[in-house]
Amino acid sequence: MSTSGTDAYDHHAPNDLPPLVRRALTAARTHRFPYSCRPEQGRLLYALAGVTHGPIGETGTGYGVGLAWLVSGAPPGTPVISVERDPERAATTAGLFADRPEVRILTGDWRRTADHGPYDLLVLDGGGTGKTPGDTPADPASLLAPGGTVVIDDFSPSRDWPPTHEGAVDLPRLHWLTHPALHATEVGLAEDLTTVLGRLTPPAPLAHGVIC
Repeated sequence: MSTSGTDAYDHHAPNDLPPLVRRALTAARTHRFPYSCRPEQGRLLYALAGVTHGPIGETGTGYGVGLAWLVSGAPPGTPVISVERDPERAATTAGLFADRPEVRILTGDWRRTADHGPYDLLVLDGGGTGKTPGDTPADPASLLAPGGTVVIDDFSPSRDWPPTHEGAVDLPRLHWLTHPALHATEVGLAEDLTTVLGRLTPPAPLAHGVIC
């Protein structure tokens, strides 16, 4: 969720965007919703969705801009689940994707994603990131398929280690970058925007020793 994500498309020619993204962007603008997925993030989601081999999940549908990037990039027929807390937004966005039977938009807390996993790609944008007080981070080991990827966006660049934000250690970002179940890294998308990507690591094989 980007605070000025919808406005970030003002300088992009409509023909440069997938049709589904244009449709969702129109809805976001109509409803004066500023928090859409930025185009830089959207293109990353498009690319990641294109190499998925199983279901895709998303938290925080909004008016479906990020979801549209995912669906546009995914192989045909890939199941995509998105969860939105606001009933009005969920209903409106479900209408936008009514002609895409592989897409389901659920109303409720982000934890509803657990009912439809595991996912090959999971985008945490509206809960489950640990960024806000009371928001428990999602458990990638229970939500991802083996080798699956989790995406946590909207971090500010930091050259420090541990990473900092506004003069303090960025604990949510550190949580994901050092998560024991993930191989994780940070990807810079713009001068003011980075994203954390984590791939679920397989469990270590049991050592076979000789007992004397």
